[in-house]
Amino acid sequence: MQTTTTDAQWLAQAIELAVANVADGGGPFGAVIVRDGELVATGQNRVTPLLDPTAHAEVQAIRAACQVVGDFSLAGCELFTSCEPCPLCVSASLWARLDRVVFAADRDDAANGGFDDRAFYDVLAAPRDTWTTPVVGLRPADATAPFDAWVAKVDRTRY
Repeated sequence: MQTTTTDAQWLAQAIELAVANVADGGGPFGAVIVRDGELVATGQNRVTPLLDPTAHAEVQAIRAACQVVGDFSLAGCELFTSCEPCPLCVSASLWARLDRVVFAADRDDAANGGFDDRAFYDVLAAPRDTWTTPVVGLRPADATAPFDAWVAKVDRTRY
């Protein structure tokens, strides 16, 4: 897909949000979500002010956009973010079904600013038994009970 002037304008807005957020006590990250050339929602990194490790700019924008559109799916929307999304934000973007993600600075720029997301990419690429935080499975007899209940629920909201 080709970059357009509009893309550059949305990225400029994400960057402005990131810079403003630093002055407001947040991290140096900003994001905007757009549908059909119109702004749907914005987000800024609020990890430290909210004491929430998931309050990344992209996640904040996704949460806000879902409320605006009244759906957990953001199909038809695009995310413009001031920096290459970390694994959390890439995952959130995929779950939100965004059509496209466009970023300005990359992971090397983030590392130079003290945010080394490469460590998380490296962890996810390594065998799970080498992770510093153990993530282990324990399978009781009723392990599938939540999924059995889900499949049996006729009026469930599919996603």
